[in-house]
Amino acid sequence: MRLATIISVLIFCLGAVSPAESCTTTLTGKKASADGSVMVSHSEDGLGDPRLIYVPPMDHAAGAKRQVFYSHCALGFLPEWGGTETQRFSTSDRGPGYNTPGLPPSVPLGTIPQVKHTFGYFDGNYGLLNEHQLAIGECTNKAKVHPLPEPGKRIFYSAELSRVALERCKKAREAVLLMGRLIDEYGYYGTGETLLVADPEEGWVMEMCGYDMNGTGGVWVAQRVPDDAFFAAANQFRIRDLRPDAPDMLYSESIFRAAKEKGWWKPEDGPLDWTRVYGDGEFHHPYYSLRRVWRALSLAAPSLNLPAWVEGPFTRAYPFAVKPDNKLDVSDVAAIHRDNYEGTRFDLTQGLAAGPFGNPNRFEGRAEAMADQDGRLSSVKGAFERPLNIYRCVYAYVTQSRKWLPDPIGGLIWFGPDRPATAVLLPFYSGALDLPASMQQGDALKFSKESMWTAFNYVANYAMLKYSFMIKDIRQLRDHFEAAAFGAQAELESKALDLWKKGDPGGALRLLTEHSDRMAADVLDKWWDLSQSLYLKYNDGYLNTRQGLAQEVFYPAGWLKQVGFEDGPISYQDPRAKRTE
Repeated sequence: MRLATIISVLIFCLGAVSPAESCTTTLTGKKASADGSVMVSHSEDGLGDPRLIYVPPMDHAAGAKRQVFYSHCALGFLPEWGGTETQRFSTSDRGPGYNTPGLPPSVPLGTIPQVKHTFGYFDGNYGLLNEHQLAIGECTNKAKVHPLPEPGKRIFYSAELSRVALERCKKAREAVLLMGRLIDEYGYYGTGETLLVADPEEGWVMEMCGYDMNGTGGVWVAQRVPDDAFFAAANQFRIRDLRPDAPDMLYSESIFRAAKEKGWWKPEDGPLDWTRVYGDGEFHHPYYSLRRVWRALSLAAPSLNLPAWVEGPFTRAYPFAVKPDNKLDVSDVAAIHRDNYEGTRFDLTQGLAAGPFGNPNRFEGRAEAMADQDGRLSSVKGAFERPLNIYRCVYAYVTQSRKWLPDPIGGLIWFGPDRPATAVLLPFYSGALDLPASMQQGDALKFSKESMWTAFNYVANYAMLKYSFMIKDIRQLRDHFEAAAFGAQAELESKALDLWKKGDPGGALRLLTEHSDRMAADVLDKWWDLSQSLYLKYNDGYLNTRQGLAQEVFYPAGWLKQVGFEDGPISYQDPRAKRTE
């Protein structure tokens, strides 16, 4: 590894952690959901690879090896491991979606023995959902130690672990144990991680990290989410006290030994608190994580009246999981990811920073590192609230795993490219024969009208010019498509199930695949139409319609006061001089 790369990664590991992988994830138990499904959700909050790739089922020869690639989302893009900054893999080993000649080929960190048959699944920057309804969500966490990858010593990060689990497992508990064994045997590098793992019966929270920069192993723990509960995590470990022999908890054999050897815990301290012992608090600043946990749990169970302010990063004010006041459906979970703290004291659509038109986006940076015109460093220090819906999200989704349906029909991912608030959730079934081309392409450095992500991202960026106006147009079209998809779901699945029962599984899968293809094509077409409509309707800051061209849209009075509108040139006297008289 080149010296410059090593230095940059070490800086990362010592605390200057990029927000690019800062995600939010939730899990809803089968008795907490409106229809009895187990649901996982995830927002991938980093401007990286936005593609949803279909990895088909495959058969492998005896003695074959499975390559393990470096994950960009672990410690940032490292060119020596192949791919590009915007394309996670380039390989022929995982189906046509990743077979991208012309890109630097992915270089494996190592290999593991391959199995005879691997399952088909949907893949993003992490594995998402396989053909047997096994679903996974993720968020990155700050651990005490973030080891670097090293071939033959530390070859797994959570992203590749999630893919191996989807390739080989049907059940959540089985997947947790497999990933744990891989960590123990092949080592773990990168940040701390939370993976939510769910099947039609149950859901587990699995958390993991390294504990030594030069070590070969890692540590992990998993806790089952109660069937009647809702769980949320947002860039901080959430599992607390380890309870040996508890039926709802699994963990690595090394977890107590490693903590003692490092001096992070000793038995006389009491139960090993995973979050405190192996975690290092929140990323970036206070409430970067905890505010989202508070908000997600509060939206699911407002009756708990959870406190917005706590004593510190290792608070126990927020339960591991909560029983929602009302059972949740896909739209409820999506609404959590679309939230900007509207209606609370932290509402990002309000205040001077929101501009005159309620823009909730707060671009991240380090004000204290910015120089003034004379080269002096600014003394400005502070932070904006970090919302669940963030401008740099590349995709978000909600999965459904449903035990009363055959796996190819019961597994469903509602996937929205780009940020949640301005994207349509499109349905794709776990038994799909493929995914639309528009979902399997996307590059943050290339403009393509054939890419669903580009379409959504383009409109979302343009909407920041006059957010409070344009978001209404966007929501109207978004809600139209989602209402149609939710409304058609029962009839579509009934037809597919009828074909399945009649012995025509191929017909059932074609029906589901074609339905998703048609919707994706329609959304892509209409979203580009929307981009043109927004341009015309709000051109030059006016409201332009057939009822009137150049209708003036002035600024809100409260904002005008805050920005000094009243000090403008409304008389021939200097307003500053007038105030000093």
